[in-house]
Amino acid sequence: MLIREATPADWPVIWPFLRGIVAAGETYTWPRDIGEDRARDMWMLTAPSRTVVAVDEAGTVLGTAKMNPNHMGPGAHIASASFMVDPAHAGRGVGRALGEHVLERARSEGYRAMQFNAVVESNTSAVALWRSLGFEVLGTLPEGFLHPRLGYVGLHIMHRVL
Repeated sequence: MLIREATPADWPVIWPFLRGIVAAGETYTWPRDIGEDRARDMWMLTAPSRTVVAVDEAGTVLGTAKMNPNHMGPGAHIASASFMVDPAHAGRGVGRALGEHVLERARSEGYRAMQFNAVVESNTSAVALWRSLGFEVLGTLPEGFLHPRLGYVGLHIMHRVL
């Protein structure tokens, strides 16, 4: 698996699985009916932020991640990131590879920590992955997320020193 900078040519492959993940309403705080233009603007970031894709040996996009400063100004030394793995390629270590890549990239760019602002507590596979990569739950916003099947569930704020 190769992780590389995303290009505009990757968007037509990212959009279908991003749209499906967001429309399912189980893991992202984005509007479920988000339009393509807005989603592209929110996902395909420009410097100093960045977006990457994980591809296999054939060049197939398996997943994507975006990394950005979590805050501006005096808080810009804390990174944040978001991840989406194409469900057709789940269970192959794509999320872990993207997570490790983003952590190393943030460290090399001088960030002091990484914070995830909204990890849905019922997304147990993501919570377990982030814990295995050294993240801690700093707190949980009770009923911060309206899950389509489970009703109101918490949103974790997760953090890791780099």
